[in-house]
Amino acid sequence: MIKSIQRFFDTYLVPENDYQSQNHEERIRLAVAALLLEIAESDFSRSSDEQQEIVNIVRNDFNLTDAQAEALFSLAEREHAESTDYFQFTRLINQHYTADEKIGLVEALWRVAFADKVLHDHEEHVIRRLSDLIHVSHKDFIAAKHRVMQTCQP
Repeated sequence: MIKSIQRFFDTYLVPENDYQSQNHEERIRLAVAALLLEIAESDFSRSSDEQQEIVNIVRNDFNLTDAQAEALFSLAEREHAESTDYFQFTRLINQHYTADEKIGLVEALWRVAFADKVLHDHEEHVIRRLSDLIHVSHKDFIAAKHRVMQTCQP
């Protein structure tokens, strides 16, 4: 599986120079996609709307093609299935994201939660927990929720 992940990043997502920055970027992309997937899975029924929202977010946020975004989503599914906690993902976010980027990630988590027009208690709980783990204040957590709610009413 590791080889398939590396092959994907080498083929689709990584510029042809500076291997260290390549590895850094691909790990962050995968971590973000896995956290987004965690929200879709947290209510025990991932909808096609949630899945499409994840693909849209990674495509737009990372400037990927449709095929690259779909491939990243597939890798995130495998990574998510094999993970036992959030630490491996949130650690990368904490190391490499600014405060504003973290708030942007929380907004993306909310967009996934609201994608199916139903906010489940488990989704909100997981977003709150992830927000804590990436050191986003409660005030910013709530503000992000309200910004997203204005555009996609549940």
